[in-house]
Amino acid sequence: MTPKMITAAALAALVPAAAMALAVGDTLGTDVEEIRAKLEAEGYNVSEIEVEGNEIEVDYMVDGQEYELEVDAATGMVLEIELEDDDD
Repeated sequence: MTPKMITAAALAALVPAAAMALAVGDTLGTDVEEIRAKLEAEGYNVSEIEVEGNEIEVDYMVDGQEYELEVDAATGMVLEIELEDDDD
C-alpha cells in the first residue's frame, strides 16, 4: 500500500466519527422515539428522555462522557448541549 493509499484509508476511517458530532442547530426530530433512534444509530447511548414543556431533554453518553441536550419539541432543533460533570 502506498503512502497516499494509507492516508486515504485513514481519512475514510475518520468520516463516521465526524458524522457523529452533534451541534446546536442540528435537527433530530420532534418525537421521542425518532430522537432516540437517530442518536442510537449514530452510536450514542441514550439513558433518558424527558419531555418538559416545549423542550425534550435527552441524557446520553458517548466516549465515556455524559451529556444532556435540549431539543425544541416543535421544530426538533437542538437548542443546547451540555457536558455533565460530577458536581451536579
